[in-house]
Amino acid sequence: MTETVAPAPESYMRAALEQAQLAWQEGEVPVGAVVVKDGVIIGRGYNQPIGCHDPTAHAEIVAMRQAAETLGNYRLPGCELYVTLEPCLMCSGAMMHARISRIVYGAPDPKTGACGSVIDVFAQEQLNHHARTEGGLLADDCAGMLKSFFAARRAAAQEARRTAQAAVANTPK
Repeated sequence: MTETVAPAPESYMRAALEQAQLAWQEGEVPVGAVVVKDGVIIGRGYNQPIGCHDPTAHAEIVAMRQAAETLGNYRLPGCELYVTLEPCLMCSGAMMHARISRIVYGAPDPKTGACGSVIDVFAQEQLNHHARTEGGLLADDCAGMLKSFFAARRAAAQEARRTAQAAVANTPK
């Protein structure tokens, strides 16, 4: 008799990193997420608020929408969400309402992180649902992708400024 072994948590985070790469390719901040139920990925998402003109189209929300569709239920009990960046308050609230049981994130977010960096929503005893949260899984890979994205964006903006300045300088007076 063979025993099925669930993939390691790192494989789920690598799947989330693949989603983040898709966001980068579309010019979005590279954050990716996957929802896992019983060892199977049932939802995938990446940041798309710019392209979709939707402020709620964060990776986590997109992944949860797909997972809810897959299960035919707006509640996602027993599901785990893996995301490359610590969730914000909006996404954490949605996870709470969906009844996600465990949240695993890669890089912390010192500006908007709602799983401990700025606030820990899931530690608020007054709230009715408390997911387990774990940070730091493949943190260097997750943070590295974000740093590279923003460095490339800054370099492109700087080059655009140089090109514009050169055009103005070369314009006949």
